[in-house]
Amino acid sequence: MRRILLPLAISSVILAAVAMPLAAAASDNDISKVNGTVQVDAGQHAGDVSSVNGSVHIGDGAVVQEASTVNGSLDLGAQAHASKLGTVNGAIRLADGSQVDGTVEAVNGAISLARGAQVNGHLSNVNGGINLDNAHVAGGLETVAGDITVGANSHVEGGILVDQPHNGWFHFGSDHKPTIVIGPHAVVRGTLEFRREVVLKVSESAQIGPVKGATVEKFSGAAP
Repeated sequence: MRRILLPLAISSVILAAVAMPLAAAASDNDISKVNGTVQVDAGQHAGDVSSVNGSVHIGDGAVVQEASTVNGSLDLGAQAHASKLGTVNGAIRLADGSQVDGTVEAVNGAISLARGAQVNGHLSNVNGGINLDNAHVAGGLETVAGDITVGANSHVEGGILVDQPHNGWFHFGSDHKPTIVIGPHAVVRGTLEFRREVVLKVSESAQIGPVKGATVEKFSGAAP
């Protein structure tokens, strides 16, 4: 059963940030800051990596556990490996061949996966685009107000959910009609469920599962 991401995403990221001093004390390999950028150098191995007001940059080929920030972007370098990624206000970018074992979650920020990037868990945001470029997500995609592009040759298992804004939290983006594009030779397994009005454009060469709540518009060529 698909979960509603917002309260859990916010609480988990914020609680992780608040707990950073305790986490740092628990492991010599943890790297944390309250203000400022956290940098994990190429090839370095680290534990949990986190900042409150600052970005997190994980270098090429580096290996970390959970990486998180509250106000800042999060970059996972080429061939780098993490167990989990999360931010509240900021973009998340996965470079070529990078891998995340668990979830990738943002609230206000775009999420992009470059060629060969892989997420083995659920990938979700609320406000901001989601873009896959010949990438793989095993646990499904979820958004509320963001556009989604499953680019050419990308694979998604677990379907796609575009949820509706819920009373009591996060009304931003409610007037935006998300555009969902499934590119040439892309594969989306599982249900594509749309609980608000969207534009759904699917390549003639793509493969998708059942569609709920939207009408498919077919296109040919590299893009609609």
